[in-house]
Amino acid sequence: MSRLGYQRYGAQGGDSGSVISPELGRVAPDRVVGVHVNGALGFPSFEPSEMEGLTETEQARMQSYTDDDRSGYAIIQATRPQTVAFGLHDSPAAQLAWIVEKFKEWTDPAHDMPEDAVDLDQLLTDVTIYWLTRTAASSARLYKEGSAQWGVPAERSEVPHGVAVFPGDGGIRRVAEREHNVIHWSEFRRGGHFAAMEAPDLLVDDVRAFFRKVR
Repeated sequence: MSRLGYQRYGAQGGDSGSVISPELGRVAPDRVVGVHVNGALGFPSFEPSEMEGLTETEQARMQSYTDDDRSGYAIIQATRPQTVAFGLHDSPAAQLAWIVEKFKEWTDPAHDMPEDAVDLDQLLTDVTIYWLTRTAASSARLYKEGSAQWGVPAERSEVPHGVAVFPGDGGIRRVAEREHNVIHWSEFRRGGHFAAMEAPDLLVDDVRAFFRKVR
């Protein structure tokens, strides 16, 4: 960003971006004016005492972190990334099934089918990029290389953070505030994990509302 001539800037991210963007704030806290994420902040571990006082919605979100079925894709990539990669490299049908399953599980639960939540051409374009670039293996190894840090406390960041939580996301404010200076928190009834594709109007409005506070 310095080479591009920007001395002050913000970061926004969802999915992996919700992990990477806060790290940018830690790397350059004197230049990053704020960090906005959609979803959740980090991969927390929980103490039983933290269950006290949570709403039913927050308790359900907390349980999602220990749901082995929901996290099965991550566990196999964290432990056997090359094994699964051979199948995904060999078969476009396997690659399609692997990615579309995530769209089925993570898009707005109000929709029965992922193509009802996300434009079908966008969904197929996403899968096609994996296939044409042959990046199934490298994307799987990301989980292998990062799994050692899952649940490990991070250095607290005092950079202002904003969080937008959409249906199906695991965001819990008291957990996010452990390691981040959260000054903005929004929860929505429409959209899902892929907010930029599902509810871009809500996401853009929330990003603007957050950065008005810190610019």
